[in-house]
Amino acid sequence: MRLRRLPLTLAALSVLIVSVFPVYWMVLTAFKPTRDIQADTPTFWPSHPTLDHFATAISADGFGLFWRNSLLVTVSAVLAAMAVALLAAFAVARMRWRGRRGFILMVFIAQMAPWEALLISMFIIARDTGMLDKLSMLSLIYFMTTLPFTIVTLRGFLAAIPPELEEAAQMDGASRVVAFRRVVFPLLAPGLMSTSLFGFITAWNEFAFANALIIKNQDDRTLPVWLSSFSNIFGTDWGATMAAATLFMLPVLLIFLVLQRRVTSGFTAGAIKG
Repeated sequence: MRLRRLPLTLAALSVLIVSVFPVYWMVLTAFKPTRDIQADTPTFWPSHPTLDHFATAISADGFGLFWRNSLLVTVSAVLAAMAVALLAAFAVARMRWRGRRGFILMVFIAQMAPWEALLISMFIIARDTGMLDKLSMLSLIYFMTTLPFTIVTLRGFLAAIPPELEEAAQMDGASRVVAFRRVVFPLLAPGLMSTSLFGFITAWNEFAFANALIIKNQDDRTLPVWLSSFSNIFGTDWGATMAAATLFMLPVLLIFLVLQRRVTSGFTAGAIKG
């Protein structure tokens, strides 16, 4: 039995190494002294770990401002998407109404569509409506890009919760809204956390729209755009560049570590019934 699992284990380890090694090398380079980074022979552990590169990244012009911009557009987009998707998922999973199947089909089509293909049309819309160089436009775009996936995922979570729980609460005198708030909503907590985490990662890492729509007002750039020009600012200072990338990765990593149990259980529950 173990011999049969050996190829799968080796394949899983190979995928793990290929996925994790670039991240490991990025973090390693951030702690390496400059002489180790420029050495002809690469080292897999810094001889003398240093925080100088992190100090350089943090002291870079606009570092705090771009962090604020990224957090603002990401959090606002995720919260708006969660609120709208929760209502839409409830209507799809719990109610029967004309056009329901067509609505679900349109959501799936929107989920499969490559959003980068809409970059030119989004740019034209933003230009004609005077929304270029505005963070509110980015928030709106991130809201639209995360909304289809959020609806589809929350629909799966809601479908996995027996409707008899709500019916029992209604028989006890609770209204439909109260039954949803007190019975269904607490059971949706893992699904809400896992879905919001995915939306946060999607919006936090987005580069193409932020780079295309924030042109003149450089103070409204987000961290991915700032990071893309970081190496140009510091030339060949790869240590500072990797330190900036490591800091950029920290928020998502910390959120996942804090919510790890609920996120894992949420993904498992969402895969049971959809």
